[in-house]
Amino acid sequence: MNDPAPLMPLNWITLNAEDAEHAWLELNAWVTWLRTTYGLSAAIVPPAWHRHPELVWEFSALHTYWQAAFHPHQDATAPLRWHEDFVQARLRLQHWVAASGTKLTRDRPTPDAVWPPDTAVPIKDIAISHRDQDFVDFVNDDITARS
Repeated sequence: MNDPAPLMPLNWITLNAEDAEHAWLELNAWVTWLRTTYGLSAAIVPPAWHRHPELVWEFSALHTYWQAAFHPHQDATAPLRWHEDFVQARLRLQHWVAASGTKLTRDRPTPDAVWPPDTAVPIKDIAISHRDQDFVDFVNDDITARS
């Protein structure tokens, strides 16, 4: 039996275009699985999560942790520990979703702490009409920027 490759944390900053494309597609599939399996609301997993770096980093960490917890060489208590930590992660996700203002049908960029405050650009909501196409467009833009 072949041993699975060792897991490594995902660093979105250092990914090249090819690795980023693979990572985006894998993470999107896993987040969809997570959302539907656990019945998570848009207050925890909003449709435009991919547009919010704080959510991308959290989901990436959760995904790596989940893979490690269910690794064939892991001890039998690892999945339980993942679920215990998932409780805390859901609280963080809920906080970040609320702070960003993204919702089920509308998205807005995560507010930036602008210095000085009087130079802040108004944040506008964007309607989410075709989530899957938005994800594809976002990933294509990200891959182009990395090329």
